[in-house]
Amino acid sequence: MNSQPEVTADPEIIAHRGGLWPGMSENTLDAFAAAAAVGVQWMETDVHASADGVLFAAHDADLNRIAGLSHSIRELGADELDEVELLAGGRLPRLDALFEALPQVQWNIDVKAAHSIGPMIRFVHNFNAADRLRLASFDSATLRRLRTALPGVRTSTGRTETALFALGRVPGVPDRGAAPLPPGVDALQVPMSFKRIPVVTADFVAWAHQSGLLVHVWTINDEQTMQSLLDLGVDGIVTDDVELGLEVLGRRHG
Repeated sequence: MNSQPEVTADPEIIAHRGGLWPGMSENTLDAFAAAAAVGVQWMETDVHASADGVLFAAHDADLNRIAGLSHSIRELGADELDEVELLAGGRLPRLDALFEALPQVQWNIDVKAAHSIGPMIRFVHNFNAADRLRLASFDSATLRRLRTALPGVRTSTGRTETALFALGRVPGVPDRGAAPLPPGVDALQVPMSFKRIPVVTADFVAWAHQSGLLVHVWTINDEQTMQSLLDLGVDGIVTDDVELGLEVLGRRHG
């Protein structure tokens, strides 16, 4: 368990891949700028490194779904990737270009592959970006390497770490996680359920807050579920429908 004080934070909307906007591709500067323009502070994205170690915002390891190309991102150099036209419009953005274009926002970045760890570490150091991001990964080993190289940078929990934390709320298990969470962890980022087992419950949220951790839930695109999660006290909703999320938050604060 973390030794931080109990969390008391206003809930926020986190734009999943920048959100889905008419005429814009996911994970593009246009999408992130649109989310920023309506007041979103936190952007969620994924990164993959090019053949020459430049980070690009993209969920998939390859370009098939978004660009109709058979290449993987790591096969091409950054200059080649700069020229790729996406099927839904726009181009693949470099991570440094996003940070430069949108200096007022913060970034929740999922490091998808092991070959992107080194470029991510270099980016944080070279761009002085530690205060503007939170690093994430399903893979706890990836997170351990990032935390070792970037002490003090905010991270969320990996899948194994989240499971260990949740074990402390399984009936019959002592009121503590099976293992303490490492320094730098500030958020549990989870789905509503896993294999039909509820993850986000009032008890889970309360215990996370007592442990100094935020609770972010992904990826929620319907109003009723957003309202239910906010009733439980979650701190962030990751969504494609940014405007709906802001509308739901606005009604609660009105």
